[in-house]
Amino acid sequence: MPEEILIVAGEASADLHASRALEELRRMRPELRAFGVGGPKLRALGLEVVAPAEEISVMGIAEVLPRIPRILGILRSLARTAAERRPKAALLVDLPDFNLRLAAKLKKLGIPVVYYVSPTIWAWRQGRAKKIAKLVDRMLCILPFEERFYQGTGVSARFVGHPFAEKPLPATPQAYRTELGLAPARTTIALVPGSRHSELQRLLPPMLDAAERLKASHPDAQFVVPVAPTLARATLEPYLARHAGLEVKLVDGRTEEVVGASDAALVKSGTSTLESALMLRPMVVVYKLSWLSYLVGRLLVRIAHFALVNILAGRGLVPELLQREANPARMAAEIERLLDDSGAREAQLAGLREVRASLGEPGAARRVAEEVVGAMGGTR
Repeated sequence: MPEEILIVAGEASADLHASRALEELRRMRPELRAFGVGGPKLRALGLEVVAPAEEISVMGIAEVLPRIPRILGILRSLARTAAERRPKAALLVDLPDFNLRLAAKLKKLGIPVVYYVSPTIWAWRQGRAKKIAKLVDRMLCILPFEERFYQGTGVSARFVGHPFAEKPLPATPQAYRTELGLAPARTTIALVPGSRHSELQRLLPPMLDAAERLKASHPDAQFVVPVAPTLARATLEPYLARHAGLEVKLVDGRTEEVVGASDAALVKSGTSTLESALMLRPMVVVYKLSWLSYLVGRLLVRIAHFALVNILAGRGLVPELLQREANPARMAAEIERLLDDSGAREAQLAGLREVRASLGEPGAARRVAEEVVGAMGGTR
């Protein structure tokens, strides 16, 4: 019988990282089969879907609560399927609240667990490392400072490099504008509101209000929004209908090209900020949580910055607007500064180049595949 592995990747970025790892695994083990949870990219590679990624991709306490019965049902279904099919290993990508619970069930079944994209133990609940040691056979870190947090905990951790390290240097903004059907010479501002419905609800309205302000001071401005693979274009249309005077172009996926086309970008916090940083375009990072999620986060999180780019830089390289600060006036003012103040613009770009250089050598997907094969009992 062909060898099988279980893969669980809940978010758009996890789907991307896991799909590249699966491609490398298939080069090493051409007959390998995969089943589990994945998004469009994993499904396109033939992942046998136990549940779609969209079913478990939820962020924030208030958003998760009504979905708990369905999420727990998927957890039980995965464990049951794993018990029946006995995969040679499991590759669990990010999504710690779900995947660590699944890891506990898999360990009881004797299935080796490879965890890709470390939970943010460096931000909160550092005691989780000892729990992780009991559940995870191999922890694969994508940020250069994460490996040291596992030293002395019993976790077999390895920095495999960031998947984005292999990305080539960006082309000119004009080249991306032409490719996306935008006017090459006009001021271009990217709006990146995220891949979840809750993020759209909280971030896209103030982003569009900020765009109205920017249009008043930059009459030639055009705006471009990437539509995440987990969302339909129709989801965004009611928001855009309230701003009929704005020129807003929607682009399916292609967040990098959208940011690459811009003179500056408003970007929701998360993986999108790192994607944007690698395009070497000035940006402002924004985020809004439900009040409950925010209050809990304030009690638990002990880091100076919430934007991944600033965490990697070790300083406030890009403006961060959280909760009430993520309002149209502040968003517009920060973008204005990056458009009009050449000193502020160049200082941020220099820092973004440093961040890009910190992500390690290309080849993360190959190293992940080697670790999975090793966990399966093969030669890496």
